[in-house]
Amino acid sequence: MALQIGDRIPEFSAKNQNGNSFESASIIGKKPVVIYFYPKDNTPGCTTQACGFRDQYEDFKDLGAEVIGISSDSIASHEKFAQQYKLPFILLADSDKKIRNLFGVKSNLFGLIPGRVTYVADQNGIVRLIFDSMMATNHIPKALEAVQKMIS
Repeated sequence: MALQIGDRIPEFSAKNQNGNSFESASIIGKKPVVIYFYPKDNTPGCTTQACGFRDQYEDFKDLGAEVIGISSDSIASHEKFAQQYKLPFILLADSDKKIRNLFGVKSNLFGLIPGRVTYVADQNGIVRLIFDSMMATNHIPKALEAVQKMIS
């Protein structure tokens, strides 16, 4: 069952781009969070999206929010991707697609491409925005606007 607006972000754990364990409970329910699922490291749309979040990262931080990117790429792939593009936020390796399935993120293009969906949750861990679009650049302003509305 896919997450809906008003649902609480489920607890999950994964390895980040540095190979360290990440527990969602360390952030979820403590501050606003932007969790974005994307298809693949180092592809044009995903690189544009990641760099967009990077370029606006200070704006999210200034609002007290954290940004987390999730794909099924390996830790090594995430590490290289984060270093190459100087990504300051958390990238999680979801190789077994457990987190993607937990959120109910669907695949696109006959199931060939993992979906691109952004979730914005408030400081209580409640989903306030779900933005599902393969248009990579549209996710950043939508997420920022949602965070701004939550804290104003």
